[in-house]
Amino acid sequence: MQVALVTVGDELLAGETVNTNATWLAEQLVARGVDIERITTVPDRVADIARVVNEYHAEYDAVVVTGGLGPTHDDLTMEGIAAAFGRTLEQNDEALAWLETHGGYAREDLTDGTAEIPAGAQPLHNDAGVAPGCIISSTYVLPGVPAEMKAMFERIEDEFSGTIEHVTTVAVDEPESALLDRFEELRARFDVAVGSYPGELVRVKISGTDASVVEAATEWFIERVTTA
Repeated sequence: MQVALVTVGDELLAGETVNTNATWLAEQLVARGVDIERITTVPDRVADIARVVNEYHAEYDAVVVTGGLGPTHDDLTMEGIAAAFGRTLEQNDEALAWLETHGGYAREDLTDGTAEIPAGAQPLHNDAGVAPGCIISSTYVLPGVPAEMKAMFERIEDEFSGTIEHVTTVAVDEPESALLDRFEELRARFDVAVGSYPGELVRVKISGTDASVVEAATEWFIERVTTA
């Protein structure tokens, strides 16, 4: 399963807020065997949201969008999602009823637009906040507040699956350039992917779908390098 993540918010692009949502979602999805193909941040602008979601919806199995939900002037994600699918925004009675029954809100106390989602979309109820998310044509729209996003993701996590990869990491105390021959031989001997991440030490990630092959490859590699 190939998935794209789209995070919405001017504050993310300005560096005012760290994009922890993308990191958390990627970790959760990869753990379920999903391939993350894109992580994109867009501004609070309807046209940008619509364009990116439309493109990714056509290319990947699912799109997960976070941020920009609610009734304030800069909460434009639902409008962008509606535009991407040629829908109008409509007040969702199911979402309003849930807010009354489970959220303890009276309809007259909710700000206009709180429960508006694209026409025909399935609402996702917000267990940790107010603004609902939605599902529309394999696009999942979640809040930007981390606690709300995580709670809502629990409602949909079973819809994401794939072949789970087994991963090991080896910290090597050698220059990355000196390891190239061993990387090449490792990949030739074993059906694994190899990633190399230099720093104070070189972190070498060995991954594959067969746990026994990954284990054997890791043992072979450790025997031939200087580890930390």
